[in-house]
Amino acid sequence: MRITALQIAPTEAASELAMEPIILTDSLEKVYRVGKVKVPALRGVTLTIDQGEFVAVVGPSGCGKSTLLHILGGLTRPTAGRVLVDGNDFCCMKDAEMTRFRRDKIGFVFQRYNLLPTLSARQNIALAQEIAGNGFNPHRFERVTKLLGIEGKLNSRPFALSGGEQQRVAIARAVICEPKLLLADEPTGNLDSENSQVVLSMLRQLNEELRQSVVMITHNPEAAAFADRIVRMRDGRIVSN
Repeated sequence: MRITALQIAPTEAASELAMEPIILTDSLEKVYRVGKVKVPALRGVTLTIDQGEFVAVVGPSGCGKSTLLHILGGLTRPTAGRVLVDGNDFCCMKDAEMTRFRRDKIGFVFQRYNLLPTLSARQNIALAQEIAGNGFNPHRFERVTKLLGIEGKLNSRPFALSGGEQQRVAIARAVICEPKLLLADEPTGNLDSENSQVVLSMLRQLNEELRQSVVMITHNPEAAAFADRIVRMRDGRIVSN
């Protein structure tokens, strides 16, 4: 179900509604059960992220940042509260609708590259387009792979690529279908400092040139510095924004 910004904030001026935020959350809570014990992961998280913004979410381990990312990506449902992505209310969407929405609107980049080892870099990237049902788009493919500097590695399988090259292939796969939102969970966690800088610079370039909104989870302050804005979490709450 699509909810317009007008329904959320009817007093907003029409000019301010022309570009609704890519993400709106309201009082998000997430509680996990361990046996009979309730473990709160999110405690009333309210957050707005604008279209085209690059936001880093930082905080110590266990602060809830990965849980927040999984909820924003429709991988986990909140216990309470609301989350809207591109005007769509996740609370009103059935599982099949959520699956289609993730496929069409959201790209994921994880710490583990999750490339298929038997396929070349080219095939790993092209497979995402085929799954989306849009067919192979050579112009988009060429632009993304050139932007990420992997055009010379497309015939290589993952085992023949460095960690930084594998992560760039994973990023290409995530953005090849033109998602409106890119969610990155510790994208440099397995990389050395040099490759981390390369990958982060390319995420920044993708954000600026393709205008894709990016939310990146990281514990690294140097990585967070690449973002437009830093959201700090602690104990399931946003403590600075």
